[in-house]
Amino acid sequence: MLLGGACARPAPPPAPVPPPAGPERRAEPTPRPDTLARRDSLLARDSAAAAAARRDSLARIARRPRRARRPVPRPAPVAVAPRARKHEGVRVCAGGDVTLGTNLDTTWTATAAARLRRRVPALPSPESLVAPLRPLFAGADVVLLNVEGAIGDGDAPDKCGPTSTACFALRQPPAAAAALRSVGPQDAVVVGNVANNHARDAGAEGLDETLALLDSAGVLATGADSEPTEVVTAAGDTIAILGFSTSGGDAPDARDLAAVRRYVGAAAARYARVVVTVHMGAEGADAQRVRDSVEHYYGGSRGNPVAFARAATEAGADLVIGHGPHVVRALEWRGPALVAYSLGNLITYGPFQLRDPMNRGAVLCATLAADGRPRAVALRATRQRRPGRAAPDPTRRAAVLADSLGRLDFPATRGRVTRKGSVVR
Repeated sequence: MLLGGACARPAPPPAPVPPPAGPERRAEPTPRPDTLARRDSLLARDSAAAAAARRDSLARIARRPRRARRPVPRPAPVAVAPRARKHEGVRVCAGGDVTLGTNLDTTWTATAAARLRRRVPALPSPESLVAPLRPLFAGADVVLLNVEGAIGDGDAPDKCGPTSTACFALRQPPAAAAALRSVGPQDAVVVGNVANNHARDAGAEGLDETLALLDSAGVLATGADSEPTEVVTAAGDTIAILGFSTSGGDAPDARDLAAVRRYVGAAAARYARVVVTVHMGAEGADAQRVRDSVEHYYGGSRGNPVAFARAATEAGADLVIGHGPHVVRALEWRGPALVAYSLGNLITYGPFQLRDPMNRGAVLCATLAADGRPRAVALRATRQRRPGRAAPDPTRRAAVLADSLGRLDFPATRGRVTRKGSVVR
């Protein structure tokens, strides 16, 4: 919460059906020479028109002004020995919201400095912010994070009006892309979700720059459109990841349950393992409970998380990762699938409220077996200290919260969190 408020193969095509037996068909008549000439003339005219249209389009594109982008610093390659696999399957580790600073408005630092009675840097090194969290992703084949805010620099359109009191524009510095890639092990695939209400805070061009910077840093993006993101691990296994939100844009709307079933079902027909990540739900300390009803925040609908989970899992999702409420919520088993309704804030450096429980987050790790079923599930607790420095939490407070909330919200289907952090039925 911010201040102020193995791959399933498609069926082979059917074999061609031979024509029915019967009398021999007549030979087609030979076209007249004048007909052939007229046809060739029309084809040549259409071809010339198409070529001219392509030239005009290319010329317009070439005349468009392009903003220079600074290259993203990549971490230096490190020689590592092949990692022994502890689990048979694909190990997915997911975190919640990630904001590694914002360069669109740094005035929040004055308030934070006055409260803490010390200087608060506006834009610390993104690498330094994620470094304490790397142990939580050890053993992951795939790392999934919600990129809460655009990534880039330079001029950007104003998102918030001059008199706004509940609007926040988040854009992380370009170095954040490489920092996100460094969260996971060297041989892991890192995926960033951009289906959320802050990925477009620097406008449409800012989203394009975000996607380009993530790509140049070696981070796959999901949630930019309705297509599933295909992820191939170092061992050659494949999973699909789809991003949903309630904030509009090109990402599928989590409130459109028919579309949720359609998109997830199409992915499940192509892939044996399907992960869904969704940004939805009310926000803040009062939003820890999950009920089967539509949630609202600042007057807008944030969807029904339980209805979404039902639609996604019935359509074939094996693992559903929620975020957006900025607090940890319950976990639920829906048949063989596991739903984490919100993993809270992983690391949010900027104008965020970090009083308890908004300072608690979690990393969920699960091994997706060959049939997609989650196994060896673990919940690893984190804690943020102002102004947004995150680290593993030895008190395991987030895990205790998730377990207690499960008892309240899903007594028959909850994901029980043991003292060692395992999530069981």
